[in-house]
Amino acid sequence: MNIQRKYSLPNCTLLLEGLSDVTRAAHFQEMRPELSILVNAECYLSGYNQPLTGGREFFESLVRAVSGYAQEFLSTVPNPQAHNQESELVEFQKVDSNRHRLIIHSEGTPEGFDRSNNSKRPPIEIDLNTVQLFDLVEAVDQFFADTQTLPELSLELQPVTRRYGGASQAVIRQAVPAAVGVSSLAVAAIAFNLIPPPQMRPPQPKTDEQTSSTTNNIAPPASAAATPIAAATPTPTPTANTKPVVKDLEALLNTVPEITDPSQLRALNRQVYNQVHPAWANRSGLQQDLIYRLGVAADGAIVGYKAVNKEANLGVGQTPLPNLLYNPANRAPISNEPIAQFRVVFTTKGVLEVSPWRGYATTPQVVGAKITDSNIVKGLNQKLYSTVRQTWTGTHTFTRDLKYRVAVNKDGVIADYEPLNQVAFDYFRETPLPKMFNDIYGSNVAAPNDKEPLAHFQVIFKPNGKLEVTPWQGYQ
Repeated sequence: MNIQRKYSLPNCTLLLEGLSDVTRAAHFQEMRPELSILVNAECYLSGYNQPLTGGREFFESLVRAVSGYAQEFLSTVPNPQAHNQESELVEFQKVDSNRHRLIIHSEGTPEGFDRSNNSKRPPIEIDLNTVQLFDLVEAVDQFFADTQTLPELSLELQPVTRRYGGASQAVIRQAVPAAVGVSSLAVAAIAFNLIPPPQMRPPQPKTDEQTSSTTNNIAPPASAAATPIAAATPTPTPTANTKPVVKDLEALLNTVPEITDPSQLRALNRQVYNQVHPAWANRSGLQQDLIYRLGVAADGAIVGYKAVNKEANLGVGQTPLPNLLYNPANRAPISNEPIAQFRVVFTTKGVLEVSPWRGYATTPQVVGAKITDSNIVKGLNQKLYSTVRQTWTGTHTFTRDLKYRVAVNKDGVIADYEPLNQVAFDYFRETPLPKMFNDIYGSNVAAPNDKEPLAHFQVIFKPNGKLEVTPWQGYQ
């Protein structure tokens, strides 16, 4: 299974792609599989069109150079590990207090190829400002905090010795905590005068073919949260005889329970839609529908996705899915939790479709306590009709009935609403429901009020301007 790990900061994104070691069977019990074999590493920097790419040797050298230079920069004690061009592919040089030169040397030429100086590519040189440097250090620190990615790779920094600068013993001791807790480096950014990023020298593009078509289409966000994001997204390998990987979610379901309860699936279906719909910003330019299979935890967290068709694999960068995967920093790690599966379609018409992967085995029910007294329900029915009728002007562009389930509490205050057909999703802004809900909860997609019994109704907005409100009889 091809796995991706992404560690994002506003000015830097590290993207790692690799495989799980099938000999480590125990790790297949994990909801988030272990990336133990690194195939490709990419480092995106702000203001920089092309990523720095390489294999494991490049990535390990980058990690050592970044950590060593950060230690040197904060402690003011020279660290030779940051400048070892004899044995490292990556080194740093300090230009001034706000400029730091990142130098990437070309990897060694394989045996059998011309080793003359003319065949060796010149090094890539990039000038980073202090903010970019700290974001790069923080991305590296996020990688080390991720125990499911290259767990055998550890940071081995040694306190620098007195002979590298004649510093006092007190200054030398400052280098040790700087090496141990690099996540705290971002705080130091406020101590410097922040300047606009300097002009960078564009690197020479790699001529080697990328190992993942999905990776080629993922562009780092201009402003991303400072948290690691992990995706277990399979991508095709370049070999012609390799069969497509189709058992990512299936393999997980062999070791964790699957959520199949129709009522729970219905509630999760709404949560998935409410996450993906507002995050899908650019809805133009799709030549074909992009279809994905999503794994979702019981709390609505999206824990994995798989492209169902070729276009979806190539166009994942045009969807918000990579940025919606659950954040381990804000949630307990996924282990043996049950998961639900959903089919998500980004259509060429700009319409989002979400449905349970296997459909509903039976008709789902509304979850939560309900008001069932017929006299109370009748009074609430009339109150809801009056409230909606007074706030709906009847001005609209839709040509088909908009159907909703609307729930109110004992006082007639709206507590939840749910579109029941696609046209109701598409034209919900032409109804007063989102404003009514937003006025109370501060969001159109807030979690429904389930702390008290509710009365449920079907509300239909008709193209001729008529309004129908009837007691809820269940999903059709």
